[in-house]
Amino acid sequence: MTKIAVMGTGAMGGYVGARLAAGGAEVIFIARGAHLAAIRKDGLKVTSPLGDLHINPAMATDDPAEVGPVDLVLLGVKLYDVEGAVNALRPMLGPETGVISLQNGVDAPAMITQITDPAHSVPGVALINGEIVAPGVIQHNAMNGLTIGELHGRSSSRLEGLAELGIRGGLDVNISPDIRLELWRKFLLLAPMGGLSALTRVPLSQIRETPETWRLAAPAMAEMVAVAQAEGVGLGEADIESTLAFVQGMAPTWQASLTVDLQLGRRLELEWLHGTVCRLGEKAGIDTPFHRVVLGALMPHAKGH
Repeated sequence: MTKIAVMGTGAMGGYVGARLAAGGAEVIFIARGAHLAAIRKDGLKVTSPLGDLHINPAMATDDPAEVGPVDLVLLGVKLYDVEGAVNALRPMLGPETGVISLQNGVDAPAMITQITDPAHSVPGVALINGEIVAPGVIQHNAMNGLTIGELHGRSSSRLEGLAELGIRGGLDVNISPDIRLELWRKFLLLAPMGGLSALTRVPLSQIRETPETWRLAAPAMAEMVAVAQAEGVGLGEADIESTLAFVQGMAPTWQASLTVDLQLGRRLELEWLHGTVCRLGEKAGIDTPFHRVVLGALMPHAKGH
């Protein structure tokens, strides 16, 4: 049986882990505090429009050293916790263990390879919207996609095994031969719309229906395409058009996780989102005014309160 650890059982990691458990994997959830206590007592519950799940009993701990080597680690922590989490999960690494990064942005795979053997790093792109609504309870709202890929571009038995478990558990899993491009495609959606959401703090319907606001989306994406191309990533005009069309089909009530964190006074992933666009733009001599404004406007809130 495939043994999988979820390092950071938040809404994303917990949901994917629950689907994999439903597909037949042995899943260990690493969590903290009341969330951990609830999972240990009553299992992990997921409410979803695709069908509810209740993983009970669920194996859960706050100590990766208790788990031992696993086949795969789902890294579900926020970007600012990646370095600490990768150092903490070392006891779970065997020679073939894959660490699947589920973070926003494009920085997590490189952060992993700087700390541990690059062979462990498996970039992932999760298009899943959900939230923890109570300790031990995750509410899945929309989208159900997980794309994974090896850095070398070829498939592997560890990814094929994960895809099979995910599909069996009700997750839409794809293996990509160019996972870096997929990371940037999600980033192209996330950073512009996350920035607009956090600056306006209104539901997506109002962003789309306010011409002065909506017309900022395409130039914000164009800045990112220019930066991506300078980084050797093949984004183009067609990606802007398809991303804008995707946003038109998103739920009218959508707000970015960046907005939720801002409103709740949590630490923000700002430096790894808009900060990364600005940093890479400066390196390539490309101006990124939209992302500079978002970074400058939100940076006073970046550490939370």
